[in-house]
Amino acid sequence: MPELPEVETVRRGAEPQLRGRRLLELELHRPDLRWPMPEAALRDLIGRRCTGIDRRSKYLLLRFDGAESPSALVHLGMTGRLLVEVCDPGRPRPEWRRHEHWRMDFGDRLVRFVDPRRFGALDVVAARDQTTHKLLAPLGQEPLEPGFDGAFLHRVSRRRRSATKTLLMDGHVLVGVGNIYASEACWRAAVRPRRAAGSLTRAECDRLAAAVREVLSAAIDAGGTSFRDYVGVHEDAGFFARELAVYERAGAPCPRCRGAIRRTTDGGRSTYWCAGCQT
Repeated sequence: MPELPEVETVRRGAEPQLRGRRLLELELHRPDLRWPMPEAALRDLIGRRCTGIDRRSKYLLLRFDGAESPSALVHLGMTGRLLVEVCDPGRPRPEWRRHEHWRMDFGDRLVRFVDPRRFGALDVVAARDQTTHKLLAPLGQEPLEPGFDGAFLHRVSRRRRSATKTLLMDGHVLVGVGNIYASEACWRAAVRPRRAAGSLTRAECDRLAAAVREVLSAAIDAGGTSFRDYVGVHEDAGFFARELAVYERAGAPCPRCRGAIRRTTDGGRSTYWCAGCQT
């Protein structure tokens, strides 16, 4: 599933392509994805100009001008791809692709949403509703924005018996840190991922918060991590997999201490760590 680095990569790729352009047409190939798509509210965006694209956790917010400053809220789900194509406005629109569920026509730019498993989402949210929208209201702290540091992590981890990696992946506490990045951050901070979060010292929380920011920033710089479905807006792959220290490296030597990388499964997710240097 695309996590914060992948969604941020898509945002950075799409925003300069769409900002300032007017939405000329919206086509829906089906009435729903994970949830029903609000057709009337979506069609009200036609004729409005895109003023920018923001990201909240793993949601993209395509902002439009006009009354209530509405945004099209996009979630990629597990296999969704938001693709932007340069088009000649004088020529026929390209054919629909397999698993393409909706498209937005901005004249010389065409936005396509392709999602084989249909776990993505498309909704509309007014600026005033962004703190109360059912998908946005429960979200926790952004890890790359002010407010996330060792003090925050130490505060939210007190008296928690859940694993440190589980805490990092709890979207009600901290958003966008998926399985890959949580494992990598724990390795960088030399903290065992299955250790009880409440046992972390303040110094360890400082290291772990710094590691989370470093891993996410490095992944964004690399264009995300492509293992199966994820690609950017021009169908380009991300290359952070080349920098992974522990994830999917079970049995390989640890880059830091040369001990063997181990793997276990927690809640259906694989966890990787080095027993030699993560405590």
